Amino acid sequence: MEEEKNKLNQDNITPTQKPEPSSDDKGAKAKRDFSGFMGSFRAFLVELLDIRENTDEENTKQSIVNDIPFKGHTSWILICSIFICSIGLNANSTAVVIGAMLISPLMGPILGVGMSVAINDVDLLRRSLKNFAVMVVLSILTAYVFFAIFPIQDESSELLARTAPDIRDVLIAFFGGMALVIARARKGTIASVIFGVAIATALMPPLCTVGFGLAIANFEYAGGAMYLFIINAIFIALATFVIIKILRFPMVRYANSKKRKRIGQIASVVAILVMIPATYTFFNVWQESVFQKQAKDFLTENVRPYKFSGNGFFLENYVTIDYNKGVDPRLELVYMGEQIPDNVVETWRSQMENYPALKNTDLIIKGGDDGDTEDKFQYVNELYETKKQEIANKEQQIAVLEQEVERLRRYAYNDVPFEDISQEIKINFDRISELGFANEIVTNFAKTDTIPVFFVKWKGNVSNKQKKADMEKLAAWLKVRTKNDSIRTRAFN
Repeated sequence: MEEEKNKLNQDNITPTQKPEPSSDDKGAKAKRDFSGFMGSFRAFLVELLDIRENTDEENTKQSIVNDIPFKGHTSWILICSIFICSIGLNANSTAVVIGAMLISPLMGPILGVGMSVAINDVDLLRRSLKNFAVMVVLSILTAYVFFAIFPIQDESSELLARTAPDIRDVLIAFFGGMALVIARARKGTIASVIFGVAIATALMPPLCTVGFGLAIANFEYAGGAMYLFIINAIFIALATFVIIKILRFPMVRYANSKKRKRIGQIASVVAILVMIPATYTFFNVWQESVFQKQAKDFLTENVRPYKFSGNGFFLENYVTIDYNKGVDPRLELVYMGEQIPDNVVETWRSQMENYPALKNTDLIIKGGDDGDTEDKFQYVNELYETKKQEIANKEQQIAVLEQEVERLRRYAYNDVPFEDISQEIKINFDRISELGFANEIVTNFAKTDTIPVFFVKWKGNVSNKQKKADMEKLAAWLKVRTKNDSIRTRAFN
């Protein structure tokens, strides 16, 4: 016993001490802890995101199938909602348009198409497509009748907003369709979700806009709105297909194995045919969105910082960004009051190469000192629209407009200070009773020019000889006074 105690003392270890765990033991313990944490986290995510456990397959399928037919009550509900939506679009009322969307039964056949492809039910697919066609024709016809008969056919912003889809419409349709099918599949349907999807995906306004475009014979509006509707319909059906597959709804089985195989092949082909235009549409719309964004970035970063040396001004509201479906896209800039140097334009064109989506874009510059009078007063209007946020009251607005109109009036009259000259003529030529001024456009058919002309009316007691002498003297004086040898004088008729 004594020997054992001595041995323990020599090793500096008391009988109650335990050996330190090795690094391998520590690593194994850390792995076990991490695995336990990941397992708990995975279980939490599964419980949080799993939608299969609370899914009511039979009621979901039955509710979608019940909403597919368009006849009787459903047809009249659709007609009424189309009229309400058309009135809201015509009146530019967002609230009325939203109200029409809430009562619209447009979603049924589209969900039917997605579900029938997912569960391999060709009979249901045939019924869904037939009712989808009935729905589209009935909606467009109703909207056409309204806009053709109604006397007010203004192109409101609510209507124009439904003529050109972008990437956001694609995403809204897809995720809105997913939300709708998930809500339908849950035991105890969430009505507020269905209403929200009806508003977000906005199937009805594009169809009403198609009817409006046909009523006013504007096929560009009709085509753009129909394109938007088709995007929404395809991506809602695609979202339905994806969710039904995730929920693993049972496939429809057929007694004949050959028929079952053929039906499965048809369903697969239909699914591919739906996904091809959906993918193509998404890609095209995404490219156009990238083009629009990079064009706006180019304007912000390169064009707007440009400082005019004089009174030049960009008409930003008249900038045209035209993707043109990727064929010869163009960016058109409009300005007034000053010529932009060629080297600046070339610099802008070289800077466009830094934006991948703008590499083949044609930069067009319009405007300058050669604009006509209408363009100059359009510039005044643009100046007002730009500056009105900085103006505190109506008196300041009027002062800014009067100052700019006066400046342009002088510019339009070849920089002739008519009021000052008229006062000097009144002093130096007392036989003149009335004076007028105008710019006269003349041509010798080889060249067109603008000539400033002063019109003179003499007092009644002036002889013809005196008139002739004074007219020659006035003409010589005006040329010196205005430093313009092209000035002419003429007597009033």
